[in-house]
Amino acid sequence: MNLTKLNTEQQNLKTLNIDLMETEEIISIINQEDLLVPNAIAKEIPSISSVVDRIVQAFKEGGRLIYTGAGTSGRLGILDASECPPTYGTDPEMVIGIIAGGKEATTEAIEGAEDDNEQGRQDLVDIGLTEKDVVVGIAASGRTPYTIGALQYANEIGAASVSVVCSKDSEMEKISAYTIAPIVGPEVVTGSTRMKAGTAQKLVLNMLTTASMIKIGKVYGNLMVDVQMTNEKLRKRAENIVKTATGASDEEASTALAEQNNNTKAAILQIMTGLKGNDVIQLLEKHSGHLRDAVSAFHSSK
Repeated sequence: MNLTKLNTEQQNLKTLNIDLMETEEIISIINQEDLLVPNAIAKEIPSISSVVDRIVQAFKEGGRLIYTGAGTSGRLGILDASECPPTYGTDPEMVIGIIAGGKEATTEAIEGAEDDNEQGRQDLVDIGLTEKDVVVGIAASGRTPYTIGALQYANEIGAASVSVVCSKDSEMEKISAYTIAPIVGPEVVTGSTRMKAGTAQKLVLNMLTTASMIKIGKVYGNLMVDVQMTNEKLRKRAENIVKTATGASDEEASTALAEQNNNTKAAILQIMTGLKGNDVIQLLEKHSGHLRDAVSAFHSSK
């Protein structure tokens, strides 16, 4: 393929003389180009919404969200996946990030890893991919062999396949069942897709997991009520979330959290209903972890 035909590989006519610019000029033009990214994503909102609904369906059926990619794209998938357990209390296996070249590739370039189509397939075999899962292939160019191999395997076994790309009419788009393609235009430094393309990918992944977690009840209002108290900052955040949601005092919030084994959502429900112990957990489970539904049902029954 002629790389110069790809959106992500074209020269940016605004930056042909960037090496002659003063520092502030360089920073300003990078900023101006970055401002193009949100508008490119806005055009993809219908596609993003469709993918979110498919991810939510997968979660409800016991499936997983699996990101796969090479280089920056793979690292972004791993980043998004790794932030779900502490933020939303998910099992680490619920959202998974896989990168060409393995864990070593998260911190250094592994030459040739992205060109291995078969390894893209094998890495999904190794995690036991099933038809319940959603595979999101991430590649700015939309032509990475490793990621294409992963998407092809997803299709073969009946998993949902999604492409997140920054090029029009890409090879990945032709393979996947769903495509999200924010076209951000040529990079400030030609082909440096860690810049606008990478920013666009990060914003899209934020949307996929955040909206999906909201839809499965991990958020009450705009509060992350399944936050895990793995350090002092998050412990304090959990206490503040309980107080904000219920109007409780510091002591009431702390007591409820202790009585509910540091389960933020359960502590809120305990204060809101007056229920104690396992009765709180049972009410939550009856409503699939949706706090608002549990509160409404409790008060409707009175």
